[in-house]
Amino acid sequence: MSLQVGVIGTGMIGQDHIRRLTRVLSGAEITGVSDIDYDRAASAAPEGAEVFETPQALVRSDNVQAIVICSWGPAHEEQLLDCIAAGKPVFCEKPLVTSEAAALRVMEAEAAFGRRLVQVGFMRRFDADYRRLKAVIDGGSLGAPLMYKSVHRNASVPEGLYTSEMPLNDTLVHDADISRWLLADEIESVEVRVPRRSSRGTDLRDPVMVMLHMQSGAIVDVEISVNIAYGYDIRGEVSCETGVAALPNRPATVISDHFGIRQAIPEDWRERFTEAYDQEFREWLLAAGQGGATGPSTWDGYAATLVADAALRAVKSGGRETIQMIGKPEIYS
Repeated sequence: MSLQVGVIGTGMIGQDHIRRLTRVLSGAEITGVSDIDYDRAASAAPEGAEVFETPQALVRSDNVQAIVICSWGPAHEEQLLDCIAAGKPVFCEKPLVTSEAAALRVMEAEAAFGRRLVQVGFMRRFDADYRRLKAVIDGGSLGAPLMYKSVHRNASVPEGLYTSEMPLNDTLVHDADISRWLLADEIESVEVRVPRRSSRGTDLRDPVMVMLHMQSGAIVDVEISVNIAYGYDIRGEVSCETGVAALPNRPATVISDHFGIRQAIPEDWRERFTEAYDQEFREWLLAAGQGGATGPSTWDGYAATLVADAALRAVKSGGRETIQMIGKPEIYS
């Protein structure tokens, strides 16, 4: 029997997940959609799906067993709390929420419920290349990880929709989460350095360099460039005690001809991480069908929120901003 899924938010990522759940994967039926733009929701809704006036009505529907949240970040807290109150598993696209206080409220609600219901959309953890890189680190053949370099480059971002703060409070959360996961470590403090601005970036603070200081003493160097022009380029390299391991370039096919030796570059996140998105939803559907969640948790969303907040403080102070985390609730152990 298929899991009855409701989707909140039918913008680009919401529509892509609807496509994924209806055309690529098995085990799910989209039974409801909702969006602040009712007409957009109606246009995105698969045949037979109900279009709800509000997210609350979708969450409370008897015909919706699990929810996918793809709305804008400031709306996530209320929608997550509604899902937890209804006892329904929920996949929430990043960011989990947009403040530490909101993350704490969601964690408190989930802990009070007594088991995990929330999975956060940090899709890199489901990418085969990142999983192989983590296996190398965890295997210990190269010794302890000392440094990790994470590169996050976009060809461009939508003018007017991407603000100067977003490299640090939106884009950085992916690099923060994958660093925590790869190194099995928490982030202790954050520094930000801003070189001269790209002429392509207009008013954006772009590019930026972020230093994440891990509790173990390892250091993560994050480069974020959102107007690099040439494509969507995601890289990762870990330096260990006796060797180095790096992600392969994607797509991996190398062409040699009279123009030289070259590789194609993904145009955007959909091309680079399509298989990772598919895999995270395969695993979510299995967990949600059993009434729970897997993979990145509310705790991980909370940790990423703290890193973003610290980075925003650091870019203003010019110094190293520390992170203070609460004790980890038992359900996230």
